[in-house]
Parts: sequence; C-alpha cells; structure tokens
Amino acid sequence: MLLTQDPTAQVTIACGPLAAPLFADLPQLAHLHLIQRRPRLGHWWDLWRAMRGQAWSTIVDLRGSLLAWVLRADRRLVCRAQKRREHRVAELARQLGLPGQPAPCLWLSPERQDRARRLLGDGPKILAVGPTANWGAKEWPIERFLAAIKALTAEDGILPGARVAVFGAKSERPRAQMLLDQLPASLDFIGNPDLLDCFALLSQSSFYLGNDSGLMHMAAAAGIPTLGLFGPSPEWRYGPYGAATAVVRTPQSYEEMVVNNPDFDHRREESLMTGLSVEAVVKAAHQLWLRQSQP
Repeated sequence: MLLTQDPTAQVTIACGPLAAPLFADLPQLAHLHLIQRRPRLGHWWDLWRAMRGQAWSTIVDLRGSLLAWVLRADRRLVCRAQKRREHRVAELARQLGLPGQPAPCLWLSPERQDRARRLLGDGPKILAVGPTANWGAKEWPIERFLAAIKALTAEDGILPGARVAVFGAKSERPRAQMLLDQLPASLDFIGNPDLLDCFALLSQSSFYLGNDSGLMHMAAAAGIPTLGLFGPSPEWRYGPYGAATAVVRTPQSYEEMVVNNPDFDHRREESLMTGLSVEAVVKAAHQLWLRQSQP
C-alpha cells in the first residue's frame, strides 16, 4: 500500500535470512540488508552502520526499535505490538495510517511464475497442504490430514480428483513422511529451498489446507482459498488474512488451552490439536469453497 502511494520509490529492506528470499522479485528493491544475529545486539549496530549514511524519505520499523530515531528521515512510521484483541495485520495498518486493512501480498517475476507453471504441468487442480509447523503442539495429526485430503478430493469433495502438493521445511520431512507415503502420487515440495518458488507454486494451487505456519500466510497472500487449523495459538491475532481465508480451531479456545491453563507447558511438542475433528475441518473447507464460488 505504501508503494502504491509512490510507485517511483526505491526500497531498502532489512530482515533476517529466512524472510529475505521473499523480497527477491520486488520491482522497487534497491538493497536488501541481512540481519544476522550477533551477541550483545551487534546486529543492530551492523544495521545502523549500514544505514546511517543515507537520508531517508520514510523509515518503516515493524519491530518498534530505537533505530528509526537515530537515523535521518523525513518521516518515521514505527509500529509496536499492543495488548489489544486485534489481528496483527489490522494493527500494522492502523499504526501505519493505511486506509482500510490491506491484505498482505508478495511479488513474483514473470519468469518465476513460468517456472512454477512448467514444474506443475497440465493436469487436475491442486490441493496444497501444509501438515507441519514450527512447533509440534500446533500440528494437526497426520492421519487426520490424510482423511481430510481423501474427503476433499473424493467425487463429492470440493476438488474431486485433485492432485495433492505437500509443502514444508526440510527439517520437517520426518513428520510429514507418513502423509507422503500414503499419497504416492502427491507432489513433494518438502524442503524446497526457495520460499518465493514455494509462493509461486501456491499461487497456481486451487485450495490450501494447513496448520498455523508461515506457509499458511503465504497461501493467503497468494489469494487462493486458505483454511488455517488452529489450537494453541490465537486465530484472532495470527489467522490467515484476506477475503479468501477462514480458520477452524479446536473446541478449546486459545485462552482455555494456553493463557488460563496452569498446566500448560510451552516446551511440549505433542499435538494439542487432537480436539479438532476431521468432520469439522472438511465442513469448514466446504463452507469456504462455497463462499468463494459465489459471485
């Protein structure tokens, strides 16, 4: 949204190495500074030294740090997390003074889009699945993913005969392997090293089903119908964002499961998603699909 206000602006982005590939195709990208964590906040000193020689038109700081105030700038937009029951995207839009609540987006070059189309080839529609997460407690059991996939791709499902594409990080392969083994015809994109290539593949898919993860947000940014599965994380804060999104969560709320639970242990890796039934997920997927199919 800020870039649409000034289409000629050149952008410098500072971020960690994990997120950096997501900006590779940004047309107005002038420089990408990698923030490599160092002891004693050394990475912030590195960033300050890299940026101090420039007089900036606008500094946007989504981390709420002091850096924006020690660099020269005509305008500073500094966002800080607040204790409000509000989605993170809505919070950022409000603090940045953006009209409405613009949905997240990413940029793809025509070449990258063409590569994704060639890789997927011709064939039935694609159901994209993200069966893992960065915390085991947020992962819906694999056997339930399998049952939901079979229901959604059945003759009476939303995507009859669809191909299934499985996404996840390389380190998460052992947890997703059972799903791949049970779906021998699936497209295996576990460990795809380039996140933006994953985004290009997601943008060619027809529906996304997955746990609360970065992949879920990428699918939402791609504009495809995205159903996020939630348990020990607040969907009202971190749910997929956009017109084509929905969430389905465990009968227990986040507050019941985590905030007000004296026995909650953030170190546990066992799934806290077992209260979410296959029937509830399939029903939510049908409802989202029907909603998106209506003119």
